[in-house]
Amino acid sequence: MKVLNLRCSSGHGFEGWFASEDEFMEQNGSGLVRCPLCADSVVTRMPSAPRLNLSGAREPEQAAATTPSAEVQAADLQALWLKTVRHVLAHTEDVGERFAEEARRIHYGETPQRGIRGQVNPQQREELIDEGIEVIALPIPRALDGPVQ
Repeated sequence: MKVLNLRCSSGHGFEGWFASEDEFMEQNGSGLVRCPLCADSVVTRMPSAPRLNLSGAREPEQAAATTPSAEVQAADLQALWLKTVRHVLAHTEDVGERFAEEARRIHYGETPQRGIRGQVNPQQREELIDEGIEVIALPIPRALDGPVQ
């Protein structure tokens, strides 16, 4: 099994697991490899250094305590954001374009409190905020547009 560092044309970094280099090339050439954040199918392989631990020796403690690079921090932020989006999708009801109407019904006590998500245009969003209804815009990656896995 090969674990490859990949990047989409938008700059999102992610890992891909493939049986072989040829398998990656075949899947990527067919457009089957997609970015988990934006669903972009223009994916390139990034350089990666193999890790060989032949002696069983452990890394020195000092190496583990070094400050992570900006790229590692960005990858951590991407992973945290994706985890947050998945949590929101799993714990809210999708009311679609009825979001503004349903948010008002909840706010004014006409229906029980619950977490909802959906779509509003900028004008509807401003009207909700003016009424004291908290609204947050959360972009959902196209790769998560279907059922949450």
